[in-house]
Amino acid sequence: MIKIYHNPRCSKSRSGLEIVEKSGKEFEVIPYLKNPLTKEELKEVVKLLNISADALIRKNEADWKNNFRGKDLTEDQLIEAMIAFPKLIERPIVVNGKKAVIGRPPEKISEIL
Repeated sequence: MIKIYHNPRCSKSRSGLEIVEKSGKEFEVIPYLKNPLTKEELKEVVKLLNISADALIRKNEADWKNNFRGKDLTEDQLIEAMIAFPKLIERPIVVNGKKAVIGRPPEKISEIL
């Protein structure tokens, strides 16, 4: 089943959700700010995206600037930072089986549907 990690306050995330809805396929919306990912789930998402944890972090967020900017963090520490501050996670993320994509721009989502 397709999953979309969604933040309803984000316009890119809303656009991404619309693309998934229009696909006509069954999907699950995961409001990751209300229901934070576990360490295992986040590691799996990073693996499916085929990126480093660092590439999934929104570096302009105040939580990043106030707590982590300028620090040399390991992959595990970056994952822990995103669990502690879910706003740091880039969005939307769409997972379809063994494929995943960050919907920036949202049109990228169509590549895996």
